[in-house]
Amino acid sequence: MSQEVLVERFFETLVSGDRQAARSIVQETLDDNVSPETLLTDLYWPAHEMIEKLFKSDQMEVVSYHLATRLLRMLVDQAAGRLTVPAIRTKTVFAACGPSQGEELAAQMAVDLLESNGFNVTFTGGGIPADEILAQVQSRQPDILLLFASAASDLPGIRSIIDTLREIGACSGTQVVVGGGVFNRADGLAEEIGAHQWAYSPADLVDLLITSAGETQEAVRHVAPTPAATGVATKKRKGRAAA
Repeated sequence: MSQEVLVERFFETLVSGDRQAARSIVQETLDDNVSPETLLTDLYWPAHEMIEKLFKSDQMEVVSYHLATRLLRMLVDQAAGRLTVPAIRTKTVFAACGPSQGEELAAQMAVDLLESNGFNVTFTGGGIPADEILAQVQSRQPDILLLFASAASDLPGIRSIIDTLREIGACSGTQVVVGGGVFNRADGLAEEIGAHQWAYSPADLVDLLITSAGETQEAVRHVAPTPAATGVATKKRKGRAAA
């Protein structure tokens, strides 16, 4: 079965709230010796993108959106329990996201993958005031502050956090990394608000942070969408320095 057909089947079980059918597809996939990491990146993430795209374009009812996101979150939680977490984790990540269900789900997949790749992650979830995030960052001094956002309404808070960190000269060793729909839809937005890096998807985020571990904070690198399971091809953009 092609990846595209598998994602479509899985998507249909999610929006109908068919928990048993969704579990069956997951088990079939695991029986093919697919790793939990691949399950997250190649099945759960494409399905999540389809759900968000249809809902935001008013092509999905609220009840279907809630059925899909609740069921997918349960499956993501179960996949996280199958991930292997290295005993030694050196790079620290403090992660937060916007308040919507979709943002929390996307961020959760990202932090789960980061943790399984050796990052020491703390994740607040959504809806945390900017001043409280700032206080945590100043207290913890993480290597990376990860902010996931899918809505334009999240941008003022993110910009405020970045501007304040720079104005007070705090956390000079912390890179601000952003991800989520609002940054994917607007090329150059990450640089405009002062983020050091951005990534399109959880898998791209992991690749980006592992690859850029030795780079300076002034380097801004973009990771574009990988070809989606839905068959939509995308062109990878190379990293470039901040203006």
